[in-house]
Amino acid sequence: MTFAPPRALRPNDAVAVVAPSGPFDRPSFEKGLALLATRYRPIFTERIFATHRYLAGRDEDRARELQEVLDNDAVCAIFMARGGYGSMRLLPAVRLGGSRALVGFSDTTALHLATQARGWRSLHAPVLTQLGKQRPDVVTRLFNLLEGRSVAPLAGTRTVVPGVAEGPLLGGNLSVLTRLLGTPYLPSLRGCVLLVEDVGERPYRLDRMWTHLELAGALEGVAGVVFGELTGCEEKDATYTPDEVLDECAQRLGVPCAAGFPIGHGDVNFPVPLGARVCLDADRQALTLLEGLVT
Repeated sequence: MTFAPPRALRPNDAVAVVAPSGPFDRPSFEKGLALLATRYRPIFTERIFATHRYLAGRDEDRARELQEVLDNDAVCAIFMARGGYGSMRLLPAVRLGGSRALVGFSDTTALHLATQARGWRSLHAPVLTQLGKQRPDVVTRLFNLLEGRSVAPLAGTRTVVPGVAEGPLLGGNLSVLTRLLGTPYLPSLRGCVLLVEDVGERPYRLDRMWTHLELAGALEGVAGVVFGELTGCEEKDATYTPDEVLDECAQRLGVPCAAGFPIGHGDVNFPVPLGARVCLDADRQALTLLEGLVT
């Protein structure tokens, strides 16, 4: 299983900012935009500030905006303004893939997975409203990945199932991933190292989503599992943790698994390229890139 890389960026390249999901906090967006502008030349239209219920505008407008930047040869990467909900509503209307990287996480998981289903890599990384709050080393890693420079392995905090696994890194937000079961937008997970993170989901819901993946056969042949952060997923007054619940699920699967990687909705969200081959050393809680994002 191989995934084609997008092209590498250079300083001052044009990058598009789109809002395919929910409406966003303007000050957080402006802070992230200012940081992005220190390296690249962001372009966007006033349409991204539209709202329609819990969405950043109507489906047809968000889809048209995304397709326009996907088709624009002057755009070198596409950054998401925010997550929330709404990207999966656009999947039938857009043609993903090609030479420009999609950058985002959370609800962007729908776009990432559809991109991998069509044979391309993308970047699981902070959205604009999160970017301005990130540590300098997170931002440096983001720019290095986009420009084709090597990055250090990421460290987790604990071993769930010992062993070593190699394969393309696929996944992202567990809630969004499960919603693509039975659709043409979920790539095969066979042979992959599966990345999972989530926010605001109680432990029994995490269990239910994982069990859904198992019962659907989606986890057959998965090479390894990486657990990012489970933010705000605790059950009040419970004697168990969300980590314990998902650890038990991974132990049932029986492939190498390590947890506690700084990826997701927490204060630190280190970028990782999806579709690129990685090595997971669960014994050492280390995730090493064997391929980069770009070429």
